[in-house]
Amino acid sequence: MSPDPSRDPTVAEERPTFVTHLECSMTGRAYEADQVHGLSEAGKPLLVRYDLEALAKAVNKAALAERPGGFWRFREFLPVRKAENVVSLGEVTTPIVRLPRLEAANGGGGALFVKDEGRLPTGSFKARGLALAVAMARELGLEHLAMPTAGNAGAAMAAYAKRAGLRSTIFCPDDAPAVAVSEMAVQGAAVYQVNGLINDCGKLVGEGKAATGWFDLSTLKEPYRIEGKKTMGLELAEQFGWELPDVIFYPTGGGTGLIGMWKAFAELEAIGWIGSKRPRMVAVQSTGCAPIVKAFEEGEEHAPLWPDAHTIAAGIRVPIAVGDFLILRAVRESGGFAIAVTDEAILAGVDEVAKTEGLLLCPEGAATYAAYKQALAAGRVGPQDRCVLYNCATGLKYPLPEVTSRLDRHKPIDYAAL
Repeated sequence: MSPDPSRDPTVAEERPTFVTHLECSMTGRAYEADQVHGLSEAGKPLLVRYDLEALAKAVNKAALAERPGGFWRFREFLPVRKAENVVSLGEVTTPIVRLPRLEAANGGGGALFVKDEGRLPTGSFKARGLALAVAMARELGLEHLAMPTAGNAGAAMAAYAKRAGLRSTIFCPDDAPAVAVSEMAVQGAAVYQVNGLINDCGKLVGEGKAATGWFDLSTLKEPYRIEGKKTMGLELAEQFGWELPDVIFYPTGGGTGLIGMWKAFAELEAIGWIGSKRPRMVAVQSTGCAPIVKAFEEGEEHAPLWPDAHTIAAGIRVPIAVGDFLILRAVRESGGFAIAVTDEAILAGVDEVAKTEGLLLCPEGAATYAAYKQALAAGRVGPQDRCVLYNCATGLKYPLPEVTSRLDRHKPIDYAAL
């Protein structure tokens, strides 16, 4: 039986796009669409803007519900103009998993959910942003992409760039998860490990542009990863029946997903699909690298470089974020907060969720559970709140406990003791 081409987003019969221009997130200055852009002249991220009135006339909730799963189904909300530039590896709509035993253990009354992004290609939510960034790179005629990564973003870029026929070069800290480093290499990227942190890797990407001609695909240094991550918010709204949850706990390094979801909610309200109610957005970081938490608590709009950044959760070990002010604005506008948890609490979270609910979180995802518990105990969220935790990657990519129990089949076995 041959595949149904209607389920392949690369062969959609029509891909209307409603992009009008790009806009500096700090100054509001407009930039032309359909051109290669990095940061704005002010050195800040560019945001894609749409003709939302026309978009609202082109698609409705019922039509959307008839489409197969995966984030490419939100094509009207995305910037890719030509169907042949869509890059797909078989994306799915990621499930929302309820945690009833942990609800009860933490006081009951509310509802606790995990949005499990580890089900996406390459095993993480980075597939969303990089699929869009690579598709737009192909549409704009770019051939060589480069980026710094803590692991999962590089794996996603390597896969989608190879799928699109583009060259990729990746720099990662020398203590990045070994599985992710190998994943990048086996998927065709040129991978270099660096004796530094992700911001040090980012400097190498920037310094190499003139000599190599590669395009810098670093977090928020191009406009389209936000659009890919925005689909988390679109998908969540649909899964909750177009009513948003009360609180979202999001593991925050560069913060693209938090910024993207906040943008998605604004666009959905503008076209009349949701009301003005917003979730309280909670930026979750590690106590070993918490620049956003510090800036939030001190009432600052920008977060200076965090010295001596360290945490087992590599994905949130980002000492400085170019979109810091956008993260902080979303958190404050939503009535949310920024919170840091210890590495010990993160490890305990992995263990507790796995052994209680059978769901294996990555360390960054476990940080959101640790933050939820901490916030609940402090009264920052109520037991009646519907809370969503974002698990950003499959836990199978990370070191797991060694199993030491053994049986010798040649000796008597005390089955009762088992």
